Order: sequence, then C-alpha cells, then structure tokens
Amino acid sequence: MRMKWIIGFILIAVFSGSPVLSQEAQKPLTLEESIKIALERNLRIHSAIEGVAGSEYRRKSALTDFLPKWAGQYNYTRLNQPSAVIGAGGTASAVPGRDLFNFNTSVQQPLFAGGRILSNYRLEKMGVDVSKADLETAKMDIVLQVREGYYNILRADKFQNVGEQAVKNFEAQLEVSKAFFEVGLIPKNDLLQSEVRLANARQALVRAENDLAVAKSSFNILLRRDVNTPFQIVDILEYKPSPYRFEESLNEALKQRPEIKAADLRVNQAKETVKISRSDFFPSIDLSSAYNRLSEDVDLQGRFPSEKWSIQALASLTLFEWGKTAYRVGESKVKVTQAEDSKMQLVEGIILEVKDDYLNMLVAEKNIGVSEKSIEQAEENVRLNEERYKYQVATATDVLDAVTLLAQARVNYYGALSDFNIAKARLERSMGRMYP
Repeated sequence: MRMKWIIGFILIAVFSGSPVLSQEAQKPLTLEESIKIALERNLRIHSAIEGVAGSEYRRKSALTDFLPKWAGQYNYTRLNQPSAVIGAGGTASAVPGRDLFNFNTSVQQPLFAGGRILSNYRLEKMGVDVSKADLETAKMDIVLQVREGYYNILRADKFQNVGEQAVKNFEAQLEVSKAFFEVGLIPKNDLLQSEVRLANARQALVRAENDLAVAKSSFNILLRRDVNTPFQIVDILEYKPSPYRFEESLNEALKQRPEIKAADLRVNQAKETVKISRSDFFPSIDLSSAYNRLSEDVDLQGRFPSEKWSIQALASLTLFEWGKTAYRVGESKVKVTQAEDSKMQLVEGIILEVKDDYLNMLVAEKNIGVSEKSIEQAEENVRLNEERYKYQVATATDVLDAVTLLAQARVNYYGALSDFNIAKARLERSMGRMYP
C-alpha cells in the first residue's frame, strides 16, 4: 500500500512536468488573444470606463433637480430671561424657563426654471454618450497598437531568419573559398573578402536579434505583463488582397468614427449651455411648504408648544443686472461656434487620415509584388554565380554580392508584407472599425 502511494506521487511529479503541459504553457499567442488581454488590462481603457461611470453619476445628479427637496433643522436657544410663546388659539403664554427648542422642516418643488433644469439634464445625458464614444475611441486605439506590435514582432522575426540564412550562406561560401585558396585557385584577397562579409552578416544578425527582443518587450508592456515574459506568436504574416476602395472607406469613416459622434454631441452640449444661460431671462417658480414647532422641552412636547405650517408659491426674477445674462448667452453662443469649428477640423483630419492610410496600403501592396519577383531573381543570381565560381568563371566578389542581394531582397519582401498589414490595420482603424 505504501509503495502505491510512492508510485502515485512519482507519476504526479512526472506528469506535472511533462512536455505536454510545458507546451501548453508555451502555447503561441494569437492576435485575437493579444487584443483581448490588452483590452482587459490597459489603464487607458480602465480610465475611460471610469469616465463613463462618472458621467452616469452626473446624469443622475442632474435628474434629481426635477424632484422636490426636503430640508430639516433642529436648534436650541438659551435666553437671558423667560420669554413668551404663541400657544394654541393664538394666546401668548410665558415660558417658565429660558431654554427653547425649535424644529422646522420644508419641502420645495421647482415648477418652472426657464428650461434650465431640463437643458442641464440633457447636457449631462449627452455627457454619458460622449464618455462612451471616448471609450470606443480608446479601444480602437489599443486594438491598433496591438496589431502594429504583433506585426512588428513578425517582421523582426523574419528579419532574424533572413540574417541567420545569410550567415549560413556566407559560412558556406567561406568554406569553399578556403578550399580554393588551399589549392591555389584563388588569391588570399578573395578569402579575406569572404571572412569580412561573414563578420558583417553576424553583426547584422545580432542587431536583428536585438530588434526582435525589443519588439517583444514593447509588446509585453502593451499587454501589461512583465517585460521579460517569454512568448511566441502565431505567424499570420501573409498577403490577402485588400477589398477596400477609397470612397467606400471614407464614407464608412464619416459614419462610424466615434470621434465624430463625440464631436456632434459636444456641439449639442454647447447648444444646451446656451439654453441654460437664457433661462435667467425667465422667472423661476417654486412651490414650497414648511412646518415649525417650538417648545421649552427637548422632545418638543412641553406645556407650551407652538407650531405652525405654511404653503406658498414663489416666483422670482432678476429684473436688471447690467446685461450679465445677455453676456453669458453671448459667450455660450461663441462656444457653439468653437465646437462646430472643432468638429469640422476633426472631419477634415479624418478625411486626410483615411486618404493617407489608403495610399500607404496601396504602396505596400505594390511593393509586395515587386519584392516577390526580386527574390526569385536574386535566388537565381546566387545559383548562377555559385556555379560560375566553381568553374572559376566568376569571382568571389560576384558570389558575395549575390548573397547580399538575396538577403536584401528577402528583407524588402518581409518589410513590404508587414508594412501592408500594418497599413491595412491603420486604414481599418481610420474607418472606425474595431477589428475586421
């Protein structure tokens, strides 16, 4: 029985460190998973969510202005000599002591405020929508940052692979050069050229490895993880022809961008502010009721209690204050004009943004086709020069240059491919899309 327990513990230990579990822990991170993590952890998103909650509190606070307000007061007074209070029936009675306790309460209901209460509520309600639009904007920006970071990692990884392949090619060429030099087929100068090219390729590989490490560190920070967290990502660096056309992209941007929606709301908020300022031209009408009880005892139940209540309607209007209200209305109108100008500037900026992203995507798309052909030509050039070098028809410089051109052609291809995917992601962001 004891032996079974020991075997069980051994099996648990073995399986807990099994390659299967280790592989699951190192499961490549997809773009969708990365976006989900970033949206859950990003502090800008968290702040925007809190902004929505704060706007909702302000809306609820403005809603309470429609409702009656209840106030109460209880006070104690010490007199220098006994006084008299008005008792039941309106007769005055002397209070034997000098202590008075008074309780009063009132309820006030606004009936008309020149539209100020309603406009203020509408202003705060639109503020909630503005906060939601700002939240959508923050989410779109974070999604774009994740997509760019993801493709930058893939680009850096491809550049590292190109660097590794270039090092292998130069190492192979160096071995051939050494063999030829030993039998006297090439001068030492050719051998030295091969060694120098190999050293340069190794330095380029070190830089590519560093660029990949920096890209991953930046991605970890974006996902709010430890900067040194190791991870792998799924390779999605591929070319899919873009279905987008400029006019359709622009129309979608003008309809979907949350920034434009927020700008529209801010214009409407400024208009509501004008109404709030104008409300001072009208009288405010309130209905109020009050109750008061006075006694010489703390519990207000003494021998000579006095109580009264009242109901009144009150209309108040400031007749003259040197044009102060008119000036406030004028200032509010100016803010409406400023909000409209800001919206127009925003729309013009979005139009330019869509155009720029669209053209950048087209340029990268064209470069993909050009770089694909250049890779084929560079590979054939390497093959021909290596064959010619074997028969001493070509020089070592020809072969080394061909290998360098091949590496550059591959770098250009992966650069164009990643530029295309990033430009496409930016275009989709400028169109107001969260994710395709």
